[in-house]
Amino acid sequence: MLIAAASGRALAASAARGGYAPLVVDAFGDQDTLAVSAGHARVDLLRRPVDGDGLLAALGSLADGRDCLGVVCGSGFEDGADLMARVARRWPLLGNGAETVARLKDPMEFAALCRLAGIPHPETSLTPPADAENWLVKRTGGAGGWHIRPAQGAKAGRGVYFQRRVSGEAVSALLLGDGRNVMVLGFTAQWAAPLARHPYRYGGAVRPAALAQGVMQAMTAALARLNAAAPLTGLNGADFLVDGHAFHLLEINPRPGASFDLFEPNGASLFALHVEACAGRLPAQAPRYDGAMAGAIVYAARDIAAASALDWPEWAADRPMPGSRIAAGQPLCSVFARAATAAEARALVEQRGTQIKSLLAVGVS
Repeated sequence: MLIAAASGRALAASAARGGYAPLVVDAFGDQDTLAVSAGHARVDLLRRPVDGDGLLAALGSLADGRDCLGVVCGSGFEDGADLMARVARRWPLLGNGAETVARLKDPMEFAALCRLAGIPHPETSLTPPADAENWLVKRTGGAGGWHIRPAQGAKAGRGVYFQRRVSGEAVSALLLGDGRNVMVLGFTAQWAAPLARHPYRYGGAVRPAALAQGVMQAMTAALARLNAAAPLTGLNGADFLVDGHAFHLLEINPRPGASFDLFEPNGASLFALHVEACAGRLPAQAPRYDGAMAGAIVYAARDIAAASALDWPEWAADRPMPGSRIAAGQPLCSVFARAATAAEARALVEQRGTQIKSLLAVGVS
């Protein structure tokens, strides 16, 4: 199975658990990615524009002489529908097609879909608003929160849009669709790891999110209405802001997302569920998840010229190869924690982030 993503570790590990031989193209080539992959090539899917020819060459080299079932695209393609179409002309694309991705990541078309489906969505514009202090500016197809900033002083331009601020806590839903129906696998609460220039940088997530039953039902119903207008295939994410019993749907991430690790079923493979859904087969019911689980990203606070060789704890993932250069502000690794409650899991994952800082004996945030 071919996998292309900014970071392919989570998809590759789950694919291996599901009995597939993952052939991975990603931007990092971390130790644990290589450990579970049957083949790997490095292409920077974080750089814009993506080197499309390089990506296709890397996938072709990995696929050469192998009977590949298809390609699963993860993060890195949110603004790359044209590139996805090129990939799909060579191998079966397991997930949403390029047309669906382009439609959902077009900010004005997505806003129109939400209006038609009766789903609360922040006011969106392609032109700078007069009351800019009440708005944010975002990059079309951006991911990880890096692209979001206050709108004051921002100008209109290609690939830029403006969205009115709304209040609430960040909540994400993990969805599984078969191209006709969609089921919600669960909800996570998310938090930021802000920098001065990137105040909405993704920090981590915990499941389950603390939501009233009525709110979850209303959000699930809203996603079903959206799916009726724009059917989803495979794993997808939906980002909300929830304020009491009110919510706004911010966006759909039409691919496996940041909360993937938190929903890996015990003894089973979320990747395998994705493949089955892409073949038109949803499970009779969503997997059950006991307790709580949190995951967070540890970021480098300064340039690291060469990562050290470490005896990594089992709860740390995305482990950089010794000698890797890591720029300040970029991901260093991920940490995870399980506990009885979401509050305990988040506290433990933050503690483990601190442990990583001590273990590395370098400045990280």
